[in-house]
Amino acid sequence: MIGRALIIALCVLALPLFANMALAAGVADMRIVVPSHSIPRGTTISDSDLSYQTVAADSVQAGIVTSMNDLDGMEARRMLRAGEPVRPDDVRKPILVTKGSTVTMNFSAPGITLSATGKAMSEGGMGETVTILNPISYRQISCTVIGAGTVRAGEALSTQIASLQK
Repeated sequence: MIGRALIIALCVLALPLFANMALAAGVADMRIVVPSHSIPRGTTISDSDLSYQTVAADSVQAGIVTSMNDLDGMEARRMLRAGEPVRPDDVRKPILVTKGSTVTMNFSAPGITLSATGKAMSEGGMGETVTILNPISYRQISCTVIGAGTVRAGEALSTQIASLQK
């Protein structure tokens, strides 16, 4: 009976050691997201374009995408090859304002709403900051993309207006 208890105690104490040896040997697997077919640059990605692949955890680079939700609705920055891991910087939010296009700038403050057209000096997706050129004053304004061809002039502009009123 003492011999049996001793064997059980040794097994319980040795279990973490064997688990660590198994992890060190690369037995642990990790599920990553990969394109199920090649996705051309500029294509909007959907769940049907993706699949999961199981790989050894020690072969996965840091930052590899592990959830389809992180890629759904994003746009490919480069050609994504079928079966290859995807990094977060391989994708971006879809471009709603393209460089050189005419955009509508909106500005709102208590009691006033202004709208004007401008020329985009950079491109951006929803919520990203872009530079817009005012064609009349030739001033460049930092704005936030709020829709296709539409931007919102932010806090910086309201600060400029307030300083002009003093």
